Parts: sequence; C-alpha cells; structure tokens
Amino acid sequence: MSHNQKIGRWGEQIAAEHLEKQGYKLVDRNVRTPYGEIDLILKRGEIVVFVEVKTRTSAGYGYPEESITPRKQQHMFDCAEHYAQENALEHWQIDAIAVEGKPSAKMPKITHFEDVI
Repeated sequence: MSHNQKIGRWGEQIAAEHLEKQGYKLVDRNVRTPYGEIDLILKRGEIVVFVEVKTRTSAGYGYPEESITPRKQQHMFDCAEHYAQENALEHWQIDAIAVEGKPSAKMPKITHFEDVI
C-alpha cells in the first residue's frame, strides 16, 4: 500500500469515527461500483449517506475539499445513484468530509459538508 493510500485509509477511519460519534451508523466502506468507489456508506435515521473523504497532511496542495472537482462530483453522484438503485433506496444524500492532519497528530481537523450534490 502506498503512502497516499495509507493516508487515505487513515482519513476514512477518522471520518467514520467522527460520524459515528454524531449518531450515524456505519453500513459499509470502500464499496466498488461500475462508476468508482464509495468511501463510506452510513445511515442516519431513514437517510442513507454516501460520504467522499478527502485527506491532506499539509496545506501544500490546498484544502482537501478543493480536490472535489465537477468531474469528481459527477462520479460521486453516479456511484451513489447506482448503489441506491441496486438497493432500492429512496432517501439518500451525498456528503463530503475533509480531514487535515497526520496520523501522528492528536487532533486532525475534520470538516463535514452535508448534501453536497
């Protein structure tokens, strides 16, 4: 596993823990679809939430959320829509989580963007 993959997996774990503390229930992670991968799938009440996690260890390449381009947004939507159709989901949304920090840091900065698409 590459350094970037390790950082990405760490960010996903941090995001999942953060959302579970907020009352979300983890359904699945790293789900492959014909359109790409869904990082996290959680449920809050009756709504299924598809979460894209972006992690940065420094500001050298900008904020994590800046890497969610219009093309990436379309992939996120296509993945979520495919999963929703395959699982007969009526109520769903797409969120993004930005994680800034390093695994060695005590408290990474977490920013949750709800219903981004």
